Amino acid sequence: MTASSGARAPRIDRVETSLLSLPLHTPFVTALRRTTTIETVLVRLTDSDGCTGWGEAPQVWQVTGDSLAGSRACLDGPLADALIAAPADPVETAPIIQGAVVGNRSAKMAADIALHDLAARRADVPLAVHLARLAGRPGRAGTATRVRTDVTLAAGDAAGLADAARARVADGFSTLKLKVGTDAATDVARVRAVRDAVGPDVGLRLDANQGWDAFAAIAVIRALEDAGVGIEVVEQPVPAGDVLGLAHVTANVETPIMADESLFTLEDLVEIIRCDAADLVNVKLAKCGGLTPALELLGVAQRHGFGTFVGSMMESHVGIGAAASLVSAVGVTSLPDLDAAWWASDSPYDGGVTYDRDEICLPARPGLGIGGVRP
Repeated sequence: MTASSGARAPRIDRVETSLLSLPLHTPFVTALRRTTTIETVLVRLTDSDGCTGWGEAPQVWQVTGDSLAGSRACLDGPLADALIAAPADPVETAPIIQGAVVGNRSAKMAADIALHDLAARRADVPLAVHLARLAGRPGRAGTATRVRTDVTLAAGDAAGLADAARARVADGFSTLKLKVGTDAATDVARVRAVRDAVGPDVGLRLDANQGWDAFAAIAVIRALEDAGVGIEVVEQPVPAGDVLGLAHVTANVETPIMADESLFTLEDLVEIIRCDAADLVNVKLAKCGGLTPALELLGVAQRHGFGTFVGSMMESHVGIGAAASLVSAVGVTSLPDLDAAWWASDSPYDGGVTYDRDEICLPARPGLGIGGVRP
C-alpha cells in the first residue's frame, strides 16, 4: 500500500507483511501448549524518505488469542489504513495504532515495534537509545549493550527436567525457569529434582501458566518453602481472571508472586495494584500491544513499588530485540525472560540480536540492527 510523499515531514508510505516459520532445536512445552516452531507475522514499514522499520506479531493462541491469519489481516487492513500517510513518529502515531482496532495486540505489537525501529533508524541510534530518550532516561542510553536472560525448561517428568537443567547450565545459563502447573501432585518432586541436578548456586524460578487454583498454589509453594528448594519467584499460579485468588496466594506465601497472564492492559495493572495481588508484574509486548504501552506499564508499576520484569512469547529475534532494548533503556528489577529466539535453530535475519551464553547482545547498528530477512 502506498501514499504520496509530498508532505514535508516523513510519512508512512508502505506497510508490507510476510509470514515466518522457524524450527526450534528443542520442543517447547508448557502447561498450556507444545510447539516445535516459532510462528510469526513480520511487518516492514517504509516512510516517504525510504527509511524502514521491522516488527513482528507472534502467534500465541493460548495466551493472547491472536493467530497468524488474524494478525496479518489486521496489519494489512485496518492498521495499514490507519498508518498510511501518518507521521513516521511514535509520539504522534503510536496512539493511532492502539486506537485503530479492539484487541489484536500481537498485530499492534508488530506495528508499534516497526514504528519505533523506523524512528531509531531515522535518528541513527540503536533502539535502546531511542527508547531511553522517550522514557526521559537518556542517562541510561547505551549503558547496556548486553542483557542477561533466564532460560525456560520445557515441562516434563523429573528425570527429563533434571537432564534439561544440566544441559542448560552447560549452555551457560545461570537462572532457570521451570514450567509447572501440569500436575500439582508431582510439581514438588520435579522442582526438587531440578534443584538436586544443578546445585544451590543456580537461580530457579517457577511458571505455572495458570495451572493451579489458589489453594493448590499455596500448598505447592509452601511445600517448596518447607523443603528449602530456594525459589526466586512463582509466576502466574492461578487463572488469569482470578485476581482475588492471585492476591490470596501472594498474601499467604513467602515466595514472591508474579502476575503474567493477569496483566494485559493498564486497567489490569490498576486492578492488580488495587488488590495488592502480586509482588512483581510481567510486561510482554504481545500482551500489551508493543513498546509504547509497555513503557507506560513499567513506569506505573515502578511508581507503585511493584517489581518489574519483561518477558516474551515464542517470538523471533525482532520481538526479542525490541524487548531487550526496552530492558536496556528503562531497567527492570528482575532478570528478564527473553530466551525465546535462543530456541530457534538459526536466525533468519541479516543482523539483529545474538545470544552469547545467557546474554543477549544488542547490535550497534541503528534501530533493531536488522537489514532484512535472508532468503
